[in-house]
Amino acid sequence: MTTYAIAHLRNVAFGPEIIAYLEGIDATMAPYGGAFVLHGDGNKQVLEGTFAGDIIMLSFPDRKAAEDWYASPAYQAILPLRSRNSDGDVLLIDGVEDGHKATDILG
Repeated sequence: MTTYAIAHLRNVAFGPEIIAYLEGIDATMAPYGGAFVLHGDGNKQVLEGTFAGDIIMLSFPDRKAAEDWYASPAYQAILPLRSRNSDGDVLLIDGVEDGHKATDILG
């Protein structure tokens, strides 16, 4: 099952460290089958509430690949470049099976 890494980043200080992070992240994802699904604020339209910041979403073939990518020496080496220059939340979440319906979570 596909696993997604999702980051909601705020207050990004776009400078040399963020540029170095962006230049390095693709190579860290490649060995784990990672790919960008969403990157940045794009052309978002807020329909309810308020939303500040950017959403970044990566896909990985499964949970193990996503966890291995995040823990990899290559990603851990560049992670401080982002974390020193932004605030945010990062999580891993599994996708749903084809045909999933809202009521499937009821039990």
